[in-house]
Amino acid sequence: MKLKNLVALSFIFSLLACAPPKPVKSYNQGLHIVPQPNSLVEQEGVFKITDKTVIVASTEDVKAVVDFFVGKIELSTGYTLATQVEKPSKNFVSVSIDSQLDLNEEGYTFQSTPSGIEIIGKSEKGVFYGLQTMLQLLPAEIESSQLVTDVDWNLPCVEIKDEPRFKWRGMHLDVCRHFVPVENIKKHLDMLAMFKMNKFHWHLTEDQGWRIEIKKYPLLTEMGSKRIEGEGHEYGGVYSQEDVKEIVAYATERMIDVVPEIELPGHALGALTAYPEFSCTGGPFKVRNIWGVEPDVFCAGKEETFKFLEDVIDEVVTLFPSEYFHIGGDECPKDRWKVCKLCQKRMKQEGLADEHELQSYFVQRIEKVLLAHGKKMIGWDEILEGGLAQSAAVMSWRGEKGGIEAASQGHDVVMTPGNWCYLDHYQGASHNEPVAIGGYTTLEESYGYEPVPKELDPEMAKHVLGTQGNVWTEYMYTPELVEYRVYPRLIALAEVNWTQKSNKGYDHFLQRMDNQFVRMDNHSINYHIPLPEGPSNRVAFTDVAEVEFTTTRPVKMVYTLDGTEPTAQSSEYTQPFRFTDDATIRIASVLKSGKMSTDRTVKVVKEVFKPAEEVKTTKEGLKELYAEGNFIRVADIEKVTQWDEKDNSKKSSKHYSYENPSASIFTGYLEIPEDGIYEFQTNLDQFFLGDDLLINNDGEVKRFSRNNVSIALAKGKHAVKLIFLNNIIGGWPQAWNGPKVHFRQVGEEKFTTATKSDYSF
Repeated sequence: MKLKNLVALSFIFSLLACAPPKPVKSYNQGLHIVPQPNSLVEQEGVFKITDKTVIVASTEDVKAVVDFFVGKIELSTGYTLATQVEKPSKNFVSVSIDSQLDLNEEGYTFQSTPSGIEIIGKSEKGVFYGLQTMLQLLPAEIESSQLVTDVDWNLPCVEIKDEPRFKWRGMHLDVCRHFVPVENIKKHLDMLAMFKMNKFHWHLTEDQGWRIEIKKYPLLTEMGSKRIEGEGHEYGGVYSQEDVKEIVAYATERMIDVVPEIELPGHALGALTAYPEFSCTGGPFKVRNIWGVEPDVFCAGKEETFKFLEDVIDEVVTLFPSEYFHIGGDECPKDRWKVCKLCQKRMKQEGLADEHELQSYFVQRIEKVLLAHGKKMIGWDEILEGGLAQSAAVMSWRGEKGGIEAASQGHDVVMTPGNWCYLDHYQGASHNEPVAIGGYTTLEESYGYEPVPKELDPEMAKHVLGTQGNVWTEYMYTPELVEYRVYPRLIALAEVNWTQKSNKGYDHFLQRMDNQFVRMDNHSINYHIPLPEGPSNRVAFTDVAEVEFTTTRPVKMVYTLDGTEPTAQSSEYTQPFRFTDDATIRIASVLKSGKMSTDRTVKVVKEVFKPAEEVKTTKEGLKELYAEGNFIRVADIEKVTQWDEKDNSKKSSKHYSYENPSASIFTGYLEIPEDGIYEFQTNLDQFFLGDDLLINNDGEVKRFSRNNVSIALAKGKHAVKLIFLNNIIGGWPQAWNGPKVHFRQVGEEKFTTATKSDYSF
């Protein structure tokens, strides 16, 4: 009986050994390494990883790196690969270090043949990146945390010699405006490691919250981490020192340096709320619940301020082994210093010409503290003001000018200007995308950034350490929205940092990204997929409507016209729609993997010109009814028992300051200059045209309009009602814009802001 079972098992295994190869999914076909290696030669054949493959690691430092990858490979393949010292004749992955390699410290060579793989790193970091390349040559499913059985673990035979172009390949993350939990930070670190990035710049303190535990000053987190939002609820979040150690250890295992940022002398309101004695005025203060810059900063005239910061630094440096320590140094208003007797006394004692030199004094004192701890100081380019000690490095964010100046003076610089590197910018049309701070930076623009300005000669260019993506989270209300903003633009910057200019190509990058998106799916990354853009949400027409959609990068679009949700198998959009009657378009983008964007619904409505009203008006502007109070939703105004009529003939800022929340209802008539189709956008909570609610922004963050509509209007006066809640939602004070309506005739490029002369009542 046992013999029969053995024969049967032997027969089954022989069938498995002869099993036909599994189909290769389209996104796994070809080479798709990101960032692109600097030298890659394709060879004939493939190497197949099986449960019999062995890892050859001759030294303990190599084995420590190898163990990390053995664990990853086991999750998706089910194979527990053995590690040994002796190299067999076949079916092996040999990993070693050769400090004599003609490459920089993070460089490696990689060669795969049908018999085995040979990875040689200049250092442990080189070994790590060589093994990452091995993973990227395998099917994307290698990144799965679950067992995968429908792929063959084959990788093509290639010969690679590779090293990074820049030393600093980073991501900055602000966790103060919106907190990012530990598990979500780990997801970002996984992405950094996958794409060979090596710096995580962790922005830990701000006007809107202090996030890191300091044991000597417990009120920093007990009080300074919490704010009361404009909507009325408390918001906060804290990293204990144990959390910090966990993050740093996780990053270190992935060859990533964690660079802490403790903001000074400005952006300090979180700290001053807890310890107001370190301010110029003595407070009291509240943690800022709106975005922007706070005038209250650390007092430069008090010795106690410097003692406090020294104590904080003493604790922080023990948690972060990184050679760099970021001190911020940006956007420090000098208002308080100009009238502070102690600050003015300090300036006189130190022979400082102005408050900019006082800031330089402040920064240089802190630099000495850091040097005593063996740390290099780095800060935003404002730290150049008034002079800077030679050992300090600069991050150039206000364009490239600061970086050019710093490099010319012999300072190391990280080039991170907003036009290319600010990942809080829009990457699609603002009326389609989730609300953002502003700006517009596409994937192609991030990919096209060149960190070495042409103004720098080769000797000065050596001071450019690299670049990073900056992630400011004012309008990133959830960890998922952070991911949506960051990816894939951060990956474009990864290739900017690693790959020589001559080896880059945007079209080739996009082809390789089809595979990388699947890898990110296996990490549950909520990356951006371009939305179909072009028309507003409501398209009016009188005869024939042509509706055209585009995307910010090439991607397939699918649609339905029957009101159902589109799927990856729905009709493909290939040319503009043409309608002679009402229609509902639901349209979405779809990747090669089948993953889709959210869909847009566009109503196409055939209309006659809405007639103007025969009415006589006597005054310019709109009639305004006004009530004080904190109104978050339009329904809240139902509780108003007494409305006051505002006299719009007098200028007053009282009604539109965020310190005095209020509600306003405007009524009157809007003058339309000629018959036409008009598109409207507004930051109002509600905009009525006649009896119709044309735009409803109720409850939204109204930094930018997201609900544009068009309508056919005849020349003349049209009744309007505007509901404006002067509140704070999502950190955005409506008072900063005031009530505005913008319109344009379809076909015009720019919107016109409706002014007092366009209205009457």
